[in-house]
Amino acid sequence: MKIKIGLAAVCLSLLAITGAHADSAQDTLKRFTDGVQTFDAHFDQVQTNDKGQVTARSSGHFWLARPSAGNATGKFRWAYEKPYVQATICDGAKLWAYDPDLNQVTVRDAKSALAGTPAELLSQKAALATAFNVQDAGTDGATRLVNLTPKAKDSDFKSIQLSLDKDGAPLRMRFSDQIGGTSEVSFTEVHTNARIDPAQFQFTPPKGAEVVNDGGITTKSVD
Repeated sequence: MKIKIGLAAVCLSLLAITGAHADSAQDTLKRFTDGVQTFDAHFDQVQTNDKGQVTARSSGHFWLARPSAGNATGKFRWAYEKPYVQATICDGAKLWAYDPDLNQVTVRDAKSALAGTPAELLSQKAALATAFNVQDAGTDGATRLVNLTPKAKDSDFKSIQLSLDKDGAPLRMRFSDQIGGTSEVSFTEVHTNARIDPAQFQFTPPKGAEVVNDGGITTKSVD
């Protein structure tokens, strides 16, 4: 399935919010975990290989509702609209990856699927410092830059850079993989702490869809 890149992107989406430039990078990121309950935005994603050549372009919409409890899993929906329709949905308990072209759904336990990924930090109120080395990378005009380096040696990502506007809202994120490739996601039409329809975080496999669960067991949806 093509969903891996989508999930990787959603894993990195909103790790920072609101903060004056005088704050430390850690303070800026903490403002997101403490102050932002919902987020939605249009995204444009560009992937390049180790030679700097563009290998894929895509766009869509992202919704997030963070949990009130520190150990709970939040909810999100990362929906591709172009060049193909595809979605990753976390309903707080299960993580659903749906490819309508294949009429296939992969479903996993959310906590185990997200464990050790940036998405775990996105969807839970976890301490960023436990998984990343956080560095303030200065400013680019009115945009603040924050670098994250995963502490885990087996991480899919070599580094992550977040670009924040003067109010702390994420404008862009760029992450580099271990083999020299990059993926850059830009956000526009950003809304924070606005009501999101709960239906965005619900998913029922379409009738006849192939459903693959954690154990690799495949069934057919009859709903």
